[in-house]
Amino acid sequence: MALSKPKLVPQISTLWDYPSQHYGDGAQGSQAFRGATPSYVIWNVVHRFTAEGAKVLDPFCGSGTTLDVCRDLGRQGLGFDLAPTRPDIKQADARSLPLKSGSVELVFMDPPYADNLDYSDDARCIGKLKADGRYQRAMRLVLTECARVLKDEAMLAIYVCDVFKKDKGFFPLGFELFEMAKADFIPHDVVCVTRHNKTLEMGNYRRAADEGNFFLRGFNYLLLFRKRSAKEKKDQA
Repeated sequence: MALSKPKLVPQISTLWDYPSQHYGDGAQGSQAFRGATPSYVIWNVVHRFTAEGAKVLDPFCGSGTTLDVCRDLGRQGLGFDLAPTRPDIKQADARSLPLKSGSVELVFMDPPYADNLDYSDDARCIGKLKADGRYQRAMRLVLTECARVLKDEAMLAIYVCDVFKKDKGFFPLGFELFEMAKADFIPHDVVCVTRHNKTLEMGNYRRAADEGNFFLRGFNYLLLFRKRSAKEKKDQA
């Protein structure tokens, strides 16, 4: 049965829940893409933090959900990925983007959650890095690059989930990325987004969690930051 799609409205609390991966009559991005970002999350961020015509960057563009949302809202979407899935996504490493410094008004990213999913065969893919320090070092470079291309006082949004692996334990990626981002950004807020992953309702997953005394991931973080102004950077030095 298809999930309902209520009318989109700007969220006003720090707990977001929308029953469908997509909004409206169609779809944003590809429904077949593993790990796709719920489009209503991107819609809310872009709607709240940018004006019409603004440049919005997604350095992990995947199937292009951010670009479709930007088109709906009259923003200029800039999408990059190591493995582009369509012509309007350009190939680039999120650690080294072909953009001028201080040229975009918003960065929205849904990066790999360490090596939780296999995204591409490219050896540079951050999704191949384990959360043993290698992933964290790579993401530190991504955040530095985001700070470079963003205008002063512009916003950064990071959509991320923690990872639990039975044989390796719990990896608090949300907390780690939050702390890393504070080097170049000022925290604005933290939103919890309810996950509607179908594995949450699968009996074998639920039984394994109950018997193994661990928890299935029920939410994603939406970490919101503002880039420091020139004065704030000077005061910090």
